[in-house]
Amino acid sequence: MMNKTLLKSLIVFLVLTHVISVKAQNPIVQTNYTADPAPMVHNGKLFLYTSHDEDNSTWFVMNDWKLYTTEDMVNWTDHGAIASYKIFDWAKGDAWAIQVVERNGKFYLYAPITAKENNRPAIGVAISDSPYGPFIDPLGKPLVQMNAGDIDPTAFIDDDGQAYLYWGNPLLKYAKLNEDMISIDGEPNLVPMTEASFGKRNGNPERPTLYEEGPWLYKRNKLYYLLWPGGPLPEHIGYSTSKSPIGPWKYEGTLMAKEGGSFTNHPGMVDYKGKTYFFYHNGSLPGGGGFNRSVAVEEAEFNKDGTIKPMKMTTGIAKSLTTLNPYIINQAETIAWSKDVKASQNKEVGVFITAKKNGAYTRVRDADFGKNGPKKFTARVGTTHNTPVTMEIHLDSADGETVATIKIPRTGGNDRWSIVSADMPKITGVHDLYFVFKSKAETDLMYFDYWRFSK
Repeated sequence: MMNKTLLKSLIVFLVLTHVISVKAQNPIVQTNYTADPAPMVHNGKLFLYTSHDEDNSTWFVMNDWKLYTTEDMVNWTDHGAIASYKIFDWAKGDAWAIQVVERNGKFYLYAPITAKENNRPAIGVAISDSPYGPFIDPLGKPLVQMNAGDIDPTAFIDDDGQAYLYWGNPLLKYAKLNEDMISIDGEPNLVPMTEASFGKRNGNPERPTLYEEGPWLYKRNKLYYLLWPGGPLPEHIGYSTSKSPIGPWKYEGTLMAKEGGSFTNHPGMVDYKGKTYFFYHNGSLPGGGGFNRSVAVEEAEFNKDGTIKPMKMTTGIAKSLTTLNPYIINQAETIAWSKDVKASQNKEVGVFITAKKNGAYTRVRDADFGKNGPKKFTARVGTTHNTPVTMEIHLDSADGETVATIKIPRTGGNDRWSIVSADMPKITGVHDLYFVFKSKAETDLMYFDYWRFSK
């Protein structure tokens, strides 16, 4: 018979597990491994570009870049792969950390990739008329290639219109970008790697400072911030400040300590709707680690002197900035949290999700049904199984009130889809929605493209 102490410990564990599963928002993407977050704000929406660790990687196996967007900081929409290293004809591979910036209605993607010609890393640039792509290479060659370590570019446009590009591991380099954003003004510059600028690393004369790689340039109240992963491995996030975008830099200490199950980290910081958000990556998803990473976010806070309050990795953003409208078409890949779900894309429907196991689910935060509520629910779905598959819609938890149970018709593949619908009971007010997928089938239960409620 279980003793009281063990029973009490089990109850505490189960309660904590439930609380974490309900409140968890980090990592913000659970349907793929993501890394190297690069946030950008455009037209009232936050765009987050990431690199993409392939499943079961044992090295940095990264072939494309993904895009996620949000307007509330809790529900994130997956737009799939918006570019790959193959848009650069001169590239051999290695789609590592990018950044996208906008200027005069054009979007510029700065990417580190390995060149075919000499098998060395280089920085390329691609252009698009839309933040969603497609991106094309206007140069047909690297924007810059100096020596080993030309990786992790960060682009920044100052208030006076001058644009800058920082990059590099183990040396930090920068250049002024011309107004065309696809050429540099003069020669690249080396940033002095001094203890005063980047702290002191003990025991390695070849790397005298803490700076490692992955710089990110940010400005607030006329103060410039240079965020960077610091060594030795595993990396922490440090930062430096300056009154100029080209330094000299003053080392301000550790922003985020070594934690999270990945030996690398990568910062990104942006202002959005009156708040400042700090993005990073860790290895906290199932199967995660140093080569299977996941992007997360925290709200940043500042001291009166402009320094950033140190932060730890948490469960994420607790409160949404706005509610979600359930009466428009919402993509199934708009997700606040999920379990045992993978995202894919094809030419028939774009991005969609696949429920991998019985009991898999997705969660959408803060759907506002108003005072009158919906009459009907509609979704585009499919399955390959003859074994019955159902999708249940629950309110506020995965085992909360069930408002619909929908049988999924056999369509034969993720290139063939069916529209299903169900009548709704009375639902009013704001609720979290849980789409729970059930079947005795062993894997790939069903495909899910979009949903909407109607009044």
